[in-house]
Amino acid sequence: MKLIRRIVFIFLGASLVSVGLEIFLVPNRIIDGGIVGISIITSHLTGLPLGIFLTVLNLPFLLIGYKQIGKTFALSTLFGVLIMSVGTSLLHSVQPLTIDPLLAAVFGGIILGVGVGMVIRFGGSLDGTEIVAILFQKKLPFSVGEIVMFLNIFILGSAGFVFGWDHAMYSLIAYYIAYKMIDITIEGFDESKSVWIISDKNKEIGNAILNRLGRGVTYLNGEGGYSGGSKRVIFCVITRLEEAKMKSIVEETDPTAFLAVGNIHDVKGGRFKKKDIH
Repeated sequence: MKLIRRIVFIFLGASLVSVGLEIFLVPNRIIDGGIVGISIITSHLTGLPLGIFLTVLNLPFLLIGYKQIGKTFALSTLFGVLIMSVGTSLLHSVQPLTIDPLLAAVFGGIILGVGVGMVIRFGGSLDGTEIVAILFQKKLPFSVGEIVMFLNIFILGSAGFVFGWDHAMYSLIAYYIAYKMIDITIEGFDESKSVWIISDKNKEIGNAILNRLGRGVTYLNGEGGYSGGSKRVIFCVITRLEEAKMKSIVEETDPTAFLAVGNIHDVKGGRFKKKDIH
């Protein structure tokens, strides 16, 4: 069942990327970062179909990074790349929905980002740039994210020489929107947050969170580094939409309480399910 679900969503994600490329970005000479961007530039310069370069340029990195990323990830990525390549070939003759480069950058970036995020969320990838970054990261004093950023700046900058600098700037807009949509698709709109509260009124705050917010809490024993006194720490996981109410509860109960809120990308197990609010 999990395998079928993965196949279906990677197929849908790769298909969305094909739509974003051939219906919005490519006809308006707007590129994305990574291997996709290199493929668009190379296809424009040679006149050969985009799908050919999407497959040919990604395959070497899949083979090189096979041991680094694992069999399942490699096969999922290969499947996604092939679907994306076939999709761009089938959609190449379809007329673009808009010839306005700004609209194409915005909506193309949204569709592209959702598609890529869907593929990543279900265990695949559509770009060999990340694999290159993982391989070089071991030999260079840079993180994977920094290497990917450098490569994309170089690729997006190259678009200025090929398509003109106005299209390079539109490409930057599309890339930024796609980047944000990837995050939203992977994490979801209902993003979780961790909450840490230190207060002398820990019981009152804990009960208020349970009754007014419907979330369970965990009490941890701590020790003040400066005072050396014992402290009760309240730990709780909430959604992004509940953050304002959480702050209000703490402020009303103990205005002097220490409150720290952080992002969580994934929550599994435990009793995260929301209880009824009284």
